[in-house]
Amino acid sequence: MLANTTAKAVEPAIHALPASASLRLPVACAAAREAGFLARRRFNGRPGLSNINLKGHQDYLSAVDAEVEGLLRTRLLESFPEDSFFGEEGGGSFDDNVWVVDPIDGTANFVRGIPQFCISLAYVRDGRTQIGIIYDPMADELFVAERGRGATLNGEPIRVSGLDEINSSTIEAGWSNRLPFSQYVDLIGRLLDDGAGVRRGGSGALALAYVSAGRLDGYCELHMNSWDALAGLLLIEEARGWVNDFLANDGLRDGNAVLGCTPGLRERLVRLTGVD
Repeated sequence: MLANTTAKAVEPAIHALPASASLRLPVACAAAREAGFLARRRFNGRPGLSNINLKGHQDYLSAVDAEVEGLLRTRLLESFPEDSFFGEEGGGSFDDNVWVVDPIDGTANFVRGIPQFCISLAYVRDGRTQIGIIYDPMADELFVAERGRGATLNGEPIRVSGLDEINSSTIEAGWSNRLPFSQYVDLIGRLLDDGAGVRRGGSGALALAYVSAGRLDGYCELHMNSWDALAGLLLIEEARGWVNDFLANDGLRDGNAVLGCTPGLRERLVRLTGVD
């Protein structure tokens, strides 16, 4: 059974790590940057969009997804052959020590030439996310979190905004095609009626990273896959924010609802979204 991972807005404790565990973070950061360089090259060389041909561009995007994911799989498993790997594109296995990867989150943006997408990778051990990395290759921004050691952006510590007034907040709400569109519309309506500013940027993983850096005050989605959610949720948790227990009810394999926010908005957003 997966352990409870509900975050609390507390000062992260600093713990000593075994030597083998301490290597995973720098290796994963280097792999994320290398994969990001590849994704950026493919973004700059993508086919033109005088007319959006979804099939043709989806074929191109699938190839890029597979190429970026393959690079990450190779780098991580060469360094840590005892680990398992699950990627959005190629699948894999969810064993006790697993890297969970989305090679490109924000694919619609990628196809249309909007430079708002990212690489997301998380390391889960014994039912808890231990490492979360989100890399935005177009902005060259590397968001990094390690359980108990805080969160950083390009090496500098980050925190959630600390905002507690819904009327001054900016909340991003993601949409999942696994649920009726009407549920998403109802969610947006409740947030707007309560005074929140609402946006949708097209990359849930990057939005979660933005919450951790105080650029957004919260992110919610009624269903999200683990490869999109885990890294960003750990970033928020380690940046002294609050996140729901995503890994409950086999969220690792089946996905779950997502809510991450500054602690002062927790009760209000739980009520508005129904996510706890």
